Amino acid sequence: MSAQILDGNATAKAILNDLIAEVSRLSEQTGKRPVLATVIVGDDPASHTYVKMKVNRCRKVGIEPRQITLPAESSTEQVVSEVRKLSEDDSVDGILVQHPAPAQVDEKQVFEAIDPDKDVDGVTAGSLAAMAFKEQGFRSATPGGIMRLFEEYGIELAGRHTIVVGRSRILGIPMGLLLLAENATVTYCHSKTVDLKDHVSQADIVVAAAGQPGLIAGDWIKTGAVVADAGYADNAGDVEFDVAADRAAWITPVPGGVGPMTIACLLEQTVESHRRRHGLD
Repeated sequence: MSAQILDGNATAKAILNDLIAEVSRLSEQTGKRPVLATVIVGDDPASHTYVKMKVNRCRKVGIEPRQITLPAESSTEQVVSEVRKLSEDDSVDGILVQHPAPAQVDEKQVFEAIDPDKDVDGVTAGSLAAMAFKEQGFRSATPGGIMRLFEEYGIELAGRHTIVVGRSRILGIPMGLLLLAENATVTYCHSKTVDLKDHVSQADIVVAAAGQPGLIAGDWIKTGAVVADAGYADNAGDVEFDVAADRAAWITPVPGGVGPMTIACLLEQTVESHRRRHGLD
């Protein structure tokens, strides 16, 4: 393997260690701990495992976790009602609605019920606009985590040809907006893209965000490119790692690359929300 590793585990650990001290300092000033509320609908095992991981990380850094679990048969209106209660609860600093929700729940309506000032997962239309125009707001957690990795390892973005493979509201779309805001030249690819191989092979930076294991063959990667693989299913990413690692200059492992950064970014933004809401910018 010739590529250097973009180590999400190590970078996330450093961020969380910094947050321990920051939460302690803020709690002394405000007399309160930051609070992150998570809403989860149904009993999907993977979602519950992920929420449990987030809760454990919250406790590690001193953030107070609150979990609201709703029945799988909940309607959009019921979920929206719970989210609005959290938006109006002055003790709550951040709100996370665990994705995916059951099919009968309109996630867009639920997301838009989140107070933008508490949207620490960066899923509202207001947050998407803030990312596009570099205004004050919160980044979508996974794209934000990838950007932090790029910053940590000094990956130059301005002017570079970047491919984002995926167009979801919580990953692909905001990823491209963040890259564009840093002056990268961005191309979105997706399931309807013709000649995906040709697009990927021209890219200086590839962000894989489709959630389809092995979608991107390793030999498609341009020599010297940067690869951030946000896909994860069956313990594998979207990119054929072993072959891609022989061609890329930098690459994220799966697991241990993007995943830890998602949680670190979420918690960091929860602390930032607490700071802003208490006038401590």
